[in-house]
Amino acid sequence: QVQLVESGGGLVQAGGSERISCAVSGSTFSVGRMGWYRQAPGKQRELVASISSDGSPNYADSVKGRFTISRDNAKNTVYLQMNSLKPEDTAVYYCSVVVLFRAYWGQGTQVTVPS
Repeated sequence: QVQLVESGGGLVQAGGSERISCAVSGSTFSVGRMGWYRQAPGKQRELVASISSDGSPNYADSVKGRFTISRDNAKNTVYLQMNSLKPEDTAVYYCSVVVLFRAYWGQGTQVTVPS
């Protein structure tokens, strides 16, 4: 069984920064791609950023240059550093991890950037 526990998030002023984390525990053999998705009210869940097992990242156009995804394979943890936050970044952020070709999801963490 694989468990994902997210931390961080909350209320952040526009232009500010926040880092969210996702720790993977349980059967973590062969952790593959790790990623962050977000879902704003009334919108579909969208990919924010992902990172491969060898550390290659990719980003949604809307966050390029502002967000940085990273991972610590020794800790089975993925991070999302969010800078220059905007009100449109307000959403529930979900961690997703592929373990042995199966995707697992975190419970989500709220990030709110008031306008």
